Amino acid sequence: MSSNTVTLVGNLTRDPELRYTPSGAAVAKFGIAVNRFYTSRQGEKVEQTDFFNVNAWRTLGENIAESLKTGSRVVVTGRIQSRSWETDDGQRRTVIEIEADEVGPSLRWATAAVTKTTRASSDDWQSQGDSKEDSAPSTTEGGSEQEVSTGA
Repeated sequence: MSSNTVTLVGNLTRDPELRYTPSGAAVAKFGIAVNRFYTSRQGEKVEQTDFFNVNAWRTLGENIAESLKTGSRVVVTGRIQSRSWETDDGQRRTVIEIEADEVGPSLRWATAAVTKTTRASSDDWQSQGDSKEDSAPSTTEGGSEQEVSTGA
């Protein structure tokens, strides 16, 4: 049995960009930076930062675009997906992204308040066999509270 589930904790590197497909499905795209700290063989403390692009569909994407901003610390659960295409000049490109199933605040250094919305529809639960969620709370740095929206 294989599993393609990943959970990342990091900070948004840019504000979510909300767009709509021709069929009307919302998608929010944003980036997160994930820091990792370790001690090298020479005993030096090292910080490494990895950057990931994240896609969030439908109500999740709309809630994220409404609630999160650059610097928000979040927990993202989803799956790794690669896609390839050919550029106009014939070069082959491949990108690896995270397709988010759940996005929530990291409450390690902040608090959050949750406000339910009424936007959720059956389309959010029937996406290519994947379960799409209905919440996307947000936090602000320094422990301050920010009102957030979640689908009901």
